[in-house]
Amino acid sequence: MRRLYHGTVLAGFAGAVADALTLFERFEAKLEETRGQLARAAVLLSRDWRTDRTLGRLEALLVVADRSTLLVLSGAGDVIEPDDGIAAVGSGGAYALAACRAFAQAWPDGDPEELVRRSLDIAADICVFTNHHLTIETLEA
Repeated sequence: MRRLYHGTVLAGFAGAVADALTLFERFEAKLEETRGQLARAAVLLSRDWRTDRTLGRLEALLVVADRSTLLVLSGAGDVIEPDDGIAAVGSGGAYALAACRAFAQAWPDGDPEELVRRSLDIAADICVFTNHHLTIETLEA
């Protein structure tokens, strides 16, 4: 996880760390270019990622979010906004996603940070590449 654009955007990744760091730098430049417009910056990065020879070789997924928008970006040019406001990527991502969706349905007024913590604990119990050492980032209102 990394905070971008003056701490107002959270970005996470799945894939090679070097690839993700390159994408974070490019995405932050797009955020600066668009004055923090997350969706517009995401589309610009996805276009570059899909068409640029060097970027096109990077294998990663990015999850980016500000207070109002959550997006998943891929090198295929995908910019996906989850219908339910929940996204996860990585080796334990499917487990965490399923658990978080179940918790969110069971406790719609639950504390989002607690839902995430419980979901990641479940993912860590199932996936050998996911552990219980958690750092949960939140964006201030």
